[in-house]
Amino acid sequence: MRMLNLTFKTSTASVIALLCLACNVHASDVPSDGVSVGKPSIFRNLVPAKQLEQQASLQYADMLQQASSQHALAPDKYPQAIRLRNIAAKIIPYSGKFNPRASQWQWEVNLIGSKQLNAFCMPGGKIVVYSGLIDSLKLTDDEIAIVLAHEIAHALREHARERMAKGELTQLGISLLGQKFGDGRYTGLFQAGGSLLTLKFSRSDETDADIVGLELSSRAGYDPRAGITLWRKMTANNHGAPPQWLSTHPSGQNREKEIQRHLPEVIPLYERAKS
Repeated sequence: MRMLNLTFKTSTASVIALLCLACNVHASDVPSDGVSVGKPSIFRNLVPAKQLEQQASLQYADMLQQASSQHALAPDKYPQAIRLRNIAAKIIPYSGKFNPRASQWQWEVNLIGSKQLNAFCMPGGKIVVYSGLIDSLKLTDDEIAIVLAHEIAHALREHARERMAKGELTQLGISLLGQKFGDGRYTGLFQAGGSLLTLKFSRSDETDADIVGLELSSRAGYDPRAGITLWRKMTANNHGAPPQWLSTHPSGQNREKEIQRHLPEVIPLYERAKS
């Protein structure tokens, strides 16, 4: 997922209060059938959701305008754009289980001509898919559904808010440590350490989105087993990638194992949708 270049200011007192609250809150599973995932991180509350979504909407509009000026934005009647929107339209109605606020979002799906193998869903339901992802990997409808559901899951689980909040907490820690040890002389060292620590959250977010995405696509009537074929295609196309411990994404093999582990939870949803 492409991260937004946004900044929000939070007082130290607010951070400390939230930390104290987090120590007394235990994540509980989302009820009902399907996958079992914890509640979104309480730290996301450091970043105002409405403000983030508004700024995401502005950035999305700028992105579309730039793509249009470069003749890269697919027109509404373009077959692949229609295909994407039809698949997304079947997935979005099931988003409320993971984020009730999603019913208020102004969802958009656009296709941009590019060789990049990428897609993302901004806060507030603004989706972009690059044509290279579909064309290079020759994705089926089921595989496209896995991609869209995964990116939608990032937005529903508010991973952008969480990661930005944790980044703010990291910077607060860096500032305090830099002041304590050497009057700031070692701030660079703590910044490097902080970055490595936050990688854990990024990989965790990706796994979370994989799991939630499986349920969303299954409920929409798309075969969740396509997640396995999708990541095999991605792995075959991803030679020379960095090792997992330095990557923000879990390795393809680990993702495949995680998908296999959750198939028994989502196959019944898929079969029910198809019947």
